[in-house]
Amino acid sequence: MVDRNVASGLSQDDDVMNQAAAWCKAGKNVALATVISTWGSSPRPVGSHLAVDQDGKIVGSVSGGCIEGAVVTEAMEVMKTGNPKVLEYGVTNELAWEVGLACGGSIHVYVEKIE
Repeated sequence: MVDRNVASGLSQDDDVMNQAAAWCKAGKNVALATVISTWGSSPRPVGSHLAVDQDGKIVGSVSGGCIEGAVVTEAMEVMKTGNPKVLEYGVTNELAWEVGLACGGSIHVYVEKIE
């Protein structure tokens, strides 16, 4: 199933990339989070994106619930350091209950600063 923005005809990921590009063009620091793998229960498929600007504005989604907040926090750090990260959340992770994957599953998210 393709996730479409009815108003524009663009996919959600097109909206994310367009907004990230606009933030970069405006001179803002921007990080992009991308789902790179999943197992079991995962609200968003591989390839889903979330962009964050230096002011904490977000567009897109990589999961939901507490995971999104954790990814945004990590994205802010990636913007400061410039060092990309691979984040892992899941049933084997000590934070599983806190981040909302207690029903089972795991997700790996790659976060990078974009320019």
